[in-house]
Amino acid sequence: MELLDLKKQGIDIKEQIPLSRYTFTKTGGEAEYLAFPKTTDEVEKLVKVTQENKIPLTIIGNASNLIIRDGGIDGLVIILTELKNIEVNGNEVTADAGATIVDTAFTAANHGLSGMEFAAGIPGSIGGGVFMNAGAYGGEMQEAVKSVNVLTRAGEYKTYSNQEMDFSYRHSIIQENGDIVLSATFSLKPGNKLQILDHMDYLNALRRYKQPLEYPSCGSVFKRPKGHFVGPMIIKAGLQGKQIGGAQDSTKHAGFIVNKGGATATDYLDLIHLIQKVIKEKYDIDLHTEVRIIGKEN
Repeated sequence: MELLDLKKQGIDIKEQIPLSRYTFTKTGGEAEYLAFPKTTDEVEKLVKVTQENKIPLTIIGNASNLIIRDGGIDGLVIILTELKNIEVNGNEVTADAGATIVDTAFTAANHGLSGMEFAAGIPGSIGGGVFMNAGAYGGEMQEAVKSVNVLTRAGEYKTYSNQEMDFSYRHSIIQENGDIVLSATFSLKPGNKLQILDHMDYLNALRRYKQPLEYPSCGSVFKRPKGHFVGPMIIKAGLQGKQIGGAQDSTKHAGFIVNKGGATATDYLDLIHLIQKVIKEKYDIDLHTEVRIIGKEN
């Protein structure tokens, strides 16, 4: 079976689509093929066809912590945002990979469940959040995840326990084995609904105050080096406000790079590399990116 045969079967597959339409930075080249499966069965069919025809396969969630190079991506890109069901069962919340972290956190809160307050403003999807063990304000996904359902590239369904996910700072086993997150179940604790929502509102107010949410960005660009904070180092190095093309190190939060208008992925990457170079020279510290960088050079 060919990929476009699945399109005839009703799976939403597009050709030569600019991925800048979907990334939070509003940058990125074209996808050769782009699919929006609505069910896990459709995901399975897409994966099977890519394996049979040796088509490169890339999985994307909400594209909030992602830079796609200007050369785009060969093969098939699957965006999972149509898989967005969220269910509550007792003290557990199960969310599909394409459900937003924010929607999942607020669903939990509205059912009086505590444990996902930290995630109230994280703009990613559940799949992406699990993939990179997303965190904010002292909390991380690993603290709430009970289990993760995946589809392997070989087409096998598996469930990982929290321990099997091998979570660490901005890391999970999914980054190594290429499995596709289909859903995650979170084990939470009963709490006072109003207090939970109050705390989430407070964290979101902090986020609005500190972060440049008025511009497209990929969030916090760099992982935090042990014993150091990235923003203050960038400021001391004289790089806050530095701009290459349309990409600027944010004047509001130096750990963010924003699209001031017309930025390309190359602008972003050139600015990232400059910051890494200067910080290494000044402090002998290697800054590693938290943002995921994929795709071909232009």
